[in-house]
Amino acid sequence: MATTGAELVQAEAELWCHNFGYLKSMALRCAIKLGIPNAIHRCGGAASLPELHAAIPVAASKRPCLSRIMTFLATSGIFREQIPEDGAAEPCYHLTTASRLLVDDETRGGRTCVSQLLTLCSSPFYFTASQNLAEWLQKEDGDAAAARTPFTMAHGAGFYDVVCRDAAFGVCFDDAMGSDSCFVSEIVIREYGEVFAGVTSLVDVGGHNGTTARAIAKAFPHMRCSVLDLPRVVDAMPTDGTDEVKGRGKGNEKNRRGRQQDSRRSKALQ
Repeated sequence: MATTGAELVQAEAELWCHNFGYLKSMALRCAIKLGIPNAIHRCGGAASLPELHAAIPVAASKRPCLSRIMTFLATSGIFREQIPEDGAAEPCYHLTTASRLLVDDETRGGRTCVSQLLTLCSSPFYFTASQNLAEWLQKEDGDAAAARTPFTMAHGAGFYDVVCRDAAFGVCFDDAMGSDSCFVSEIVIREYGEVFAGVTSLVDVGGHNGTTARAIAKAFPHMRCSVLDLPRVVDAMPTDGTDEVKGRGKGNEKNRRGRQQDSRRSKALQ
């Protein structure tokens, strides 16, 4: 059966959607870096374009482009666009359940923000690695160390090696892990707290700065929590007077994060 012209046009449209799908994550990254979710939150949960122009650092000549980005993100479900019926006023953009998770503001009442995690996931390090996927699939594992992962092929080092050698990316990674831990621990404690019934001790392996362990210790004071991670991570753990949480590690900094568990040493929170 012959394919109709309409079917061919629809097929090409689907290919275009796949090909330009990365623009969704780039537009979201742009909104986070400009602070758009925070700006809308500070306007009471809804803001017009003039209010956004006044609140975020966008050049006057680029303001028409901002309206296109907002419309694009509203179509994607990140914001909700409200267009006045008379058409006389500017459209208004509201926060949705998704974009409320991007608000990083003290007036939000301490609720979790996952902007840091999304910023990490849309990092150029990841996108550059993904562009090497085809070449990586063509190499046998024994060809070279670079063939182990697309990330290693793109950057000449493994993920955790790059985290350690690139200070900015390391901070981005640490912030992302902390924000994700806050988000997950809040839900686990609130919705599934019964799994901790009868548990008196817990070790969070690779627990970073103790965010999850600290949240669990606060919710369940009877439980003694420990964090196992690399020396530089343990050394940077905050000392906030939480006796229930201790940091542990062994070894030296040559053993990178996520490799051998025997490369760790210990430090207790005071």
